[in-house]
Amino acid sequence: MSDVIFREAVRADLPAIVALLADDVLGKARDHAEVDAAYEKAFADITADPRNQLIVADAGGELLGCMQLTYIPGLGRHGAERQLIESVRVRSDRRGQGLGRTMMTWAIDQARRRGCALVQLTTDKTRRDAHRFYLNLGFVASHEGMKLPL
Repeated sequence: MSDVIFREAVRADLPAIVALLADDVLGKARDHAEVDAAYEKAFADITADPRNQLIVADAGGELLGCMQLTYIPGLGRHGAERQLIESVRVRSDRRGQGLGRTMMTWAIDQARRRGCALVQLTTDKTRRDAHRFYLNLGFVASHEGMKLPL
């Protein structure tokens, strides 16, 4: 993984990011493979928000993975900020080679540098392999999450 750098996404990365989101068992049902106005707006909103980062794993200009990091201020935990990690994807031909672990370690290090009190994420209940992966990284399934589609 020494050839991989992590950086904030730029507009030119959007087609590759959208492809990563759609190249997923769950993503196939809820994401589109092509960039449209909704993706353009979401990208603009994320990159304009100082509490959000859309991060890509780049190997010589080739996008191998992505994730969104959101920093959430709160009064709980004595006013602590927390990092939320979402939309973690590794390109299908690079899965199982350690890139996901490297990405997550990098994200956790960013949270530490920023002074966050904790890192949190959600993962679909059907993603058993992802659950094992996150548990092996030290995450604890301490809460039951809920969503309400609108």
